[in-house]
Amino acid sequence: MFGRRTDLALEACELWRESAEKTTRLDGVRSRERKSDGYPVTKVEILDGRGEAALGRPVGTYLTVDLRAYWKRGADYFPRAVRATGRALKSLLPPSGGSALVAGLGNPGMTPDSVGPLAVESVLVTRHLISSLPRQFAGFRPVAVARPGVLGTTGIETAEAVRGLVDKIRPSVVIAIDALASRRRARLCATVQLSDTGILPGSGVGNRRAALNRETLGIPVVSIGVPTVVDAATLAADLLEENGHEIDEEALRNGHGGLTVTPRDIDAQVRDLARVAGYAVNWALQDLEVEDIGALLS
Repeated sequence: MFGRRTDLALEACELWRESAEKTTRLDGVRSRERKSDGYPVTKVEILDGRGEAALGRPVGTYLTVDLRAYWKRGADYFPRAVRATGRALKSLLPPSGGSALVAGLGNPGMTPDSVGPLAVESVLVTRHLISSLPRQFAGFRPVAVARPGVLGTTGIETAEAVRGLVDKIRPSVVIAIDALASRRRARLCATVQLSDTGILPGSGVGNRRAALNRETLGIPVVSIGVPTVVDAATLAADLLEENGHEIDEEALRNGHGGLTVTPRDIDAQVRDLARVAGYAVNWALQDLEVEDIGALLS
């Protein structure tokens, strides 16, 4: 069977069900859906090695916030999206609290890969304020941000840069924000995946680097990913199957290598969803309402 490319655990479940016999049960995986502030949220838990083998992802929790209704611009669409995403993030953070390092991963010079650098522009940086003005900022959690860039422009692996910062400032958790790849055009810039398993920088643009996770950094790593691209071969395979055509697997594998598809207005969409991600980090870490976050960032 042709291997579709996706970074979303939700879609990995879909692909497994499409390929499995109807009587086969997906062991080691638990999935359920709910709504948060009007937005659907799917929780996929990979429980053991059976789930890992079936979905090709490490044991952990994956929360997918479906923000397709966001683009209809309904009542309070932005605050509700922030709260839904922030609530999902908060559920994955270590309960002990402490300081946080928010890493905006990706290349700001490549629009589909700029989610991370843009998102941290909306994150409240408080670590230095708490140390210099302890009384005024006594109720805030210490937060630092980093934009480590990419190997091609810095000569430094993202994992090396973040590990150096972790060793120096000793945060309690790293929150890594990056671009992802989806198999569905409809999920581009309309989905946010959050996970407590860390992240592979560059996965969204097909340039996977060393992992950022508890094993490599020594502390919990929570990821926030926004899909911004679809692999062209994956998109072609899905469209062919939906229209009842057979798939020439060899032609798809050999004819579309390295080609990805992204929305025409990707610049505007990335800015919008990056702002949601940044505000969600503040909502989860600082217990601030959306209007308060806006006032502090202005």
